[in-house]
Amino acid sequence: MTKFIIPDSEFYFTYSRSSGPGGQNVNKVNTKATMHWNARANETLPRPVHERFLLKYSSRLSIDGVLTLTSQKTRSQLLNTADVIEKLYEMIELVAHPPKIRKATKPSRSAVNKRLNEKKSHSDKKKSRQEKY
Repeated sequence: MTKFIIPDSEFYFTYSRSSGPGGQNVNKVNTKATMHWNARANETLPRPVHERFLLKYSSRLSIDGVLTLTSQKTRSQLLNTADVIEKLYEMIELVAHPPKIRKATKPSRSAVNKRLNEKKSHSDKKKSRQEKY
């Protein structure tokens, strides 16, 4: 379960007809759930998590900072709404922990020598196959 809670008042939902197979049900019932959430205006997420979220998903935000997610997995409006909210929380979980800082390392002297020796032997093998003019 997620450790972050966003109040329902921050979400704005719209519903429309789903696409794909489903017979008459698809043609007459608005089951596709679309959630709009103003990510820039959010104040419930911790600041570092909020900043990482905005940085990682900046391409998915509108000019106003609104994130739009949709779901039409099921034939139920309620389940699709729950699925959209779950998608958002999964996105937040991906940025919840700061990324590990990479430590620069060098290959060992023996690894460098081994690589150079393999290159030399490969070169010698190729050279021995050449015709001498």
